[in-house]
Amino acid sequence: MAQIASIIILGILAQYLAWKVKVPAILPLILIGLFVGPLSIYWNDGEVWMNPIFDTVKNEGLFPGQSLFYFVSLSIGIILFEGGLTLKRTEIREVGPSILKLISLGSLITFVVAGLAAHYVMGLSLSISFLFSALIIVTGPTVIAPILQNVPLNKSVSTVLKWEGILIDPIGATAAVLMYEFIQSSGGSAEFTSHVLKEFFTIVLVGTALGTFAALFLRYLLKKDLIPHFLLNVFTLALVLLVFVFSDFLAHESGLLTVVVMGIVLTNLDVPRLSEILYFKESLSILLISILFILLAANISIEDLQLLWDPRCLILFLIVILVVRPLGVLLSTGKSNLNINEKLFISWVGPRGIVAAGIASLFGLKLANDGVPNAEYITPLVFMVVLGTVVLNATTAKIFAKMLRVIQTGSDGILIVGANKAAILIAQYLKANNRDVIMLDNSPSNIDDAKSSGLEAFEANIYKDNMEDNIQLLDIGYMIAMTGSDEVNSFAIKEYKHIFGEKGAYRLITQKEMKGQNNKPDYLLSYKDDYLNINEAARDYPEIHELELDNDLNAFNDLLDKINAMPKSIPLFTKKKDGSLENIPTDRSEVDLEESIRLVYLGEKIK
Repeated sequence: MAQIASIIILGILAQYLAWKVKVPAILPLILIGLFVGPLSIYWNDGEVWMNPIFDTVKNEGLFPGQSLFYFVSLSIGIILFEGGLTLKRTEIREVGPSILKLISLGSLITFVVAGLAAHYVMGLSLSISFLFSALIIVTGPTVIAPILQNVPLNKSVSTVLKWEGILIDPIGATAAVLMYEFIQSSGGSAEFTSHVLKEFFTIVLVGTALGTFAALFLRYLLKKDLIPHFLLNVFTLALVLLVFVFSDFLAHESGLLTVVVMGIVLTNLDVPRLSEILYFKESLSILLISILFILLAANISIEDLQLLWDPRCLILFLIVILVVRPLGVLLSTGKSNLNINEKLFISWVGPRGIVAAGIASLFGLKLANDGVPNAEYITPLVFMVVLGTVVLNATTAKIFAKMLRVIQTGSDGILIVGANKAAILIAQYLKANNRDVIMLDNSPSNIDDAKSSGLEAFEANIYKDNMEDNIQLLDIGYMIAMTGSDEVNSFAIKEYKHIFGEKGAYRLITQKEMKGQNNKPDYLLSYKDDYLNINEAARDYPEIHELELDNDLNAFNDLLDKINAMPKSIPLFTKKKDGSLENIPTDRSEVDLEESIRLVYLGEKIK
């Protein structure tokens, strides 16, 4: 009982520590696993303190037989489903071809070159070498996400790394399974090659079809409101596990692809209450990741660690990060829209994650027990690559990003919180003036209205959703909060002004401020019009107009007074020569009339 509790406690503490020092959580998690596992013999009287696999001789351990690896497989399935829920097709308009080549051609290059390197550098058999190379194909969301959170990369680089990290996991897992079956078979005959091709296409067919069907089925249940609110999250979890297990029953090791497809299809459909599911899955994934990495690291033996003292291991590691990854990335992105600096940065960042560690532990132990030569190298070599790439990328990613100038700098996008009539009208105006605009709302119908108006919008709850992790919001520098709730608008400004409103953050005036009960702050969108007024004006006069200004403060004041006197006209911004917009401060003398050339207002046109 103490060991089970300690895994959860230490795992969450490791997550907290990783958050504080801004490193991927996998780093402290693996170190803790090694400390309570193989390294514990140095502080526990020569005995291992934690045995993840039950030892029938010593009558101690946590998981009997193969149950540890069943737990690992199901947990990875849940983690990848949650990762799939974050993949929006709108993110890959420009970099889609690069992602497809990275997970296809890039995977093939990694498989071949890393396999040959393991064979000729380490002296391993070809079959074990290519099993190793199949396992290190994957990167993974568990290690990419913390890097994206801590390094403000530009949108193209972030999108490529994020999508690759999630989509490549089932590909690497499938390649590893096929290599494992090859090793277990009698050899590479033509009959076996035919079997491998059949297995591959079966996995792809079953994973794609079943994942799509499961997503459509869950969408149907949610649309018809057939799942009670209190069962929503646990029902979805049960369905993901059912789909994963059933998929594996139909085609061995197809479950990972199935749940990724299910997540991607689900998040790109019009699905009510999806944000609640995602929020629950994020919390569950953090817990599972914490448990898994500690268990898998603790399962490594001291003999496995001693194998890594061989200098050839370091040579192999350097080849993986300095030759294999760059070669795969550069050949895959040769004719893409990415510039050379972006390609070089993606070449440098390729940390391996939970899928590589989990499957390596499973196959390494099975093959070693079967007496396959060199099988004892699989687990330590893969963990060396996992730990080494995480440490290297976590400590150098920001430095390399600055050197290669792939840090996000142009934060000129505009986030509008609230997708009501007036907000949509303002967003359309901004978009027509070549501004990137993203709208968010927790109302599915409002989001539908925004999308039907040609705007980019997504459903979110700013109280629950972690907006900082949303790739779509990377280039946001302005923020306008204009929902029908004063509390939501104030919370949005307070919570996210420093993140998304660094160049300007505005909200609607509250009822108390309109009545003069509170001082009016300078970040109000309008000083006389609340939610009801601005939406009434947008309903009756759905237009936004511009008026030329001259360098005359009195004329400017007269013009504002004329607009304010009209019940259905609302001044919004001043527009500068460079196209940038600024709100109108309470002290009108602060307006720079030398730079501001137009006054932008909504509603009834001045005659």
